[in-house]
Amino acid sequence: MSNTITADRPLRVVVWGENRHEQEQPEIAEIYPQGMHTTIREGIEENLGSRASVSTVTLDDPEHGLTEEVLVNTDVLVWWGHAAHAEVSDEVVERVHRHVLAGMGLLVLHSGHWSKIFGKLMGTSCTLRWRSEQDRELVWTVDPTHPIAQGVPHPFIIPQQEMYGEFFDVPAPDELIFLSTFSGGEVFRSGMTYKRGFGKIFFFSPGDQDFPVYHQKEVRRVIANGVEWALTVRPERTDPVLLRYETEDFYNGAGYQGAMAN
Repeated sequence: MSNTITADRPLRVVVWGENRHEQEQPEIAEIYPQGMHTTIREGIEENLGSRASVSTVTLDDPEHGLTEEVLVNTDVLVWWGHAAHAEVSDEVVERVHRHVLAGMGLLVLHSGHWSKIFGKLMGTSCTLRWRSEQDRELVWTVDPTHPIAQGVPHPFIIPQQEMYGEFFDVPAPDELIFLSTFSGGEVFRSGMTYKRGFGKIFFFSPGDQDFPVYHQKEVRRVIANGVEWALTVRPERTDPVLLRYETEDFYNGAGYQGAMAN
C-alpha cells in the first residue's frame, strides 16, 4: 500500500467514536446531534479541506467498523471512547495495534486514555486525576515550533471542561506539546506524542462529552494538525520484522524463525 500523498491521493482518515452518550443522554445529543465522531470529522475537514478524506465508524458497527480492509486503507485513525472500553473486542484491538506498529497514525482523544488500544501501546495503567465540575482549562503551548502547535493561540481557553490532572501514568513522551492548567490549580500533560514501531501517536486530552469542546476552533485546529503530523510516509505499510543479513548484503534480509515462533 502506497503512503504517498498527492493531489489524487488525499490523507485517508477514519474517526472512531463510541457513540453511546449521544444515543442515551439527550443533553449530550443536543450538543452533538450527529455524534461527537461527526463533529470531530467536520473539524478535520474544515481545516484540511481537500487534503483529507475523512470517514466515521462507531463501536456498534460490525467489527466496530475497524475491519482489516478499513485499516489497510487508513492513514490515520482518530479514537474517542469513554463508557464502553470493555466492549471493544480484543481481536479488533490486536488488529489496530498491528497496523499502528506497521505505520498507521493514531490520535487518542480525551478519555481514550483508558482505551484498550492506548493501554496496550503505552504498557502502563494510563490512570490520572479527574473532576467533572465545569472547570476552566487553559491549554499552554510548550513546544511552539512543533507542527501540531501551528496556528494555535498561546494559551487558548476552554471555558467548560472536565479536569484531568497529574499524576498521569504513561511513559515519558517523545514530545510534550501542550500543558493544561485548571481552576483548581491542577496541571496536566494534555498534548503528547509517541512512536511505536513505524506508527506515530498523538494524545490530546480536551474533549469531555458534557461540553461543546469539539465545536471550538482551537481544538479542531489541534486535531487537524495532529492528523497531518501522524502520517508515516513509507513506500508500503509493513510490520517490523527480524531479518538475517549476510555479510556485505545490506538490502536482502532473509526471514528468521527463532524463539518467538516457538
